[in-house]
Amino acid sequence: MEHSIGFPVIALLVLLPAAGALVIAMLPKNRSELMMPITAAISVLPLAVSLFILWEFSAADGAEFQFAESVNWYEPWGIGWNVGIDGISLLLVVLTAFLFPISIIASASITKDVKLYMVSMLLLETGLLGVFVSLDLLLFFVFFEMTLIPMYFLIGIWGSENRVYAAVKFFLYTAFGSALLLTAIIALAILHSNVPGQSISFNYADLNELALSSNAQMWLFLGFGAAFAIKVPLFPFHTWLPDAHTEAPTAGSVILAGVLLKLGTYGFVRFNLTLFPEATVTLAPWLGALAVVGIIYGAAVAIVQPDVKRLVAYSSVSHLGFIVLGTFALTSQGLQGGIIQMVNHGLTTGALFLLIGMIYERRHTRQISEYGGLSSVMPLFAGIFLFMAFASIGLPGLNGFIGEFKILLGSWLAWPVLAILAASGVVLAAIYLLWAYERMFTGPVDNEANKGLQDLNGREIAILVPIAAMILFLGLYPKPALDRIEPAVESIIDRIERVTDYEAPEFGRIADVAEVAGEAP
Repeated sequence: MEHSIGFPVIALLVLLPAAGALVIAMLPKNRSELMMPITAAISVLPLAVSLFILWEFSAADGAEFQFAESVNWYEPWGIGWNVGIDGISLLLVVLTAFLFPISIIASASITKDVKLYMVSMLLLETGLLGVFVSLDLLLFFVFFEMTLIPMYFLIGIWGSENRVYAAVKFFLYTAFGSALLLTAIIALAILHSNVPGQSISFNYADLNELALSSNAQMWLFLGFGAAFAIKVPLFPFHTWLPDAHTEAPTAGSVILAGVLLKLGTYGFVRFNLTLFPEATVTLAPWLGALAVVGIIYGAAVAIVQPDVKRLVAYSSVSHLGFIVLGTFALTSQGLQGGIIQMVNHGLTTGALFLLIGMIYERRHTRQISEYGGLSSVMPLFAGIFLFMAFASIGLPGLNGFIGEFKILLGSWLAWPVLAILAASGVVLAAIYLLWAYERMFTGPVDNEANKGLQDLNGREIAILVPIAAMILFLGLYPKPALDRIEPAVESIIDRIERVTDYEAPEFGRIADVAEVAGEAP
């Protein structure tokens, strides 16, 4: 059942930031002091639309695409404005709309080319929202590429000392993956046209019904998967990420970690698992193994980082490894955990980057050795930093726990050894974050430059409180989120089982366990 309200609400959601970018572009350049407040106000509008969608979304029909819109652009090729939202994309849409007003308000320190900066942020938001709602593969590719240019500018113009190197590296890596993705999309559409009675089509619904040979599935999976693996980034395609995170401005790092990396994990779930189920089953163990390597490698390298921002950047490599592991475990628990962990990682790591940006604005250094004893001069900052660190580690009661727990539960069903190895990543996360906290916040204030630091101001508190509230809500009561995710996840698992010989492993029922226990001598 398609849930519709008779109004193109998704078009409004996606195009509002682009329209806002046009408004900002027309403002006089000498009124830079107006740019941030107006842009922040504009970015609240997509958030309001996303909350309306969240409110109207039918959890029971989470496997269906709701609020669907379809407008043909070029009938012979099946290209059109085909969009919709299901349980997989819903929370990512809300997360995107939620993080942008926060990131824009956090950009108050930007003084260089403010107009171009704000236009880039709004265009980036349109691209990201478009990716999560696209049900036409060519439209998906257009939005996927649209995110590349604004992020390139954000890193290359407003980044740190090595910003140009980081921006070019980011662009080249992702552009290479995009070339493979476009090739695979065109090949898939042509294969659809080779079916008697069918024409070329880029429509996701049409392509989802296409019967492909094992060989075709394998090659197409690799074409799609290479682009998504680079975007995640999955080990060993990760080397662009630490540089991009380290050099990006604070808001750029927040959006990069919070949303942009999720284009890869979302792409795997939306396209690879459903379009190429046979190849998915064949390659899943290999991707699970690479995910575990990334979990351990990212965490181990984070431990030895002297730069706190680079530490959090490598932590993203580790955390995204958990998401990929849960996805390719091909169990209901693992896939649900992977999807909700996309949201959880966006909140916790985004908050950590915001906090690092706040201390950087005061001291203009990210070296851990330059700090020490900050809890005595910035107690509120220290408390919130510890709260976010605990959320990132996965402390029960905070949002990181439920995602990692379900991922490890689901991956245990598929690969117990990989699950045990992945669990070491949780221990390593506690080491690198708590050790960094100890060095930065505990002990005496030995550095004179730290003695006069001001604690968080009203604007900074207002930025962090909504994120902290969401972390608590998802940690204490994740049921509303999981209720919306579960039907879509079950639909994917059912499809894989229906078209392959795969049978998703499940835990035995409690009644069965009790019966066995009763028979035991």
